[in-house]
Amino acid sequence: MRSIVTFAGLALAASILVPRYAAHIGDPHAPLAMAARPQPPAVNNAANPANSRSVVVPRDGRGHFEVEAHIDGRPLNFMVDTGATVIALTAADAARLGIRPAPREFVAEVRTANGTVRAAPTRLNRVEIGDLVVRDVAALVMPDGALSDNLLGLSFLSRLRHFEYTDGKLVLEQ
Repeated sequence: MRSIVTFAGLALAASILVPRYAAHIGDPHAPLAMAARPQPPAVNNAANPANSRSVVVPRDGRGHFEVEAHIDGRPLNFMVDTGATVIALTAADAARLGIRPAPREFVAEVRTANGTVRAAPTRLNRVEIGDLVVRDVAALVMPDGALSDNLLGLSFLSRLRHFEYTDGKLVLEQ
């Protein structure tokens, strides 16, 4: 029941946020889900006039946005994916964080570019990107081979004050 309520809440958040960014769907520079990539470039922290914290993520040569995040103080690389409902972790990176779900915990069905797989729901206590901090974030641990990169999805992005793609950069604001 809890997973249904969580999914419904995430679906509601996506239904509110996705239309705002639908104009970028055909953009060849928008991020693509599950593509392999090298290490991310550094992000720029910049204060804006409204006293909020923001991070500017430059687009790489292939049009992807990748960031280094700290999950409970441990660094992990993520590809920003506005099409992903939640943060998705590779099984190997989840294990590095101490998250090792049992086979019976892989109860969430997830549709990926490679078909439907079962994933294990989890919660991340603290996700940080630069000066941005979000606590108690929904995530999924994907089975071995289901993902090549960790995905930073809407369970993090929707908790920010604002995020937008502008002038070839992704701006995350809290």
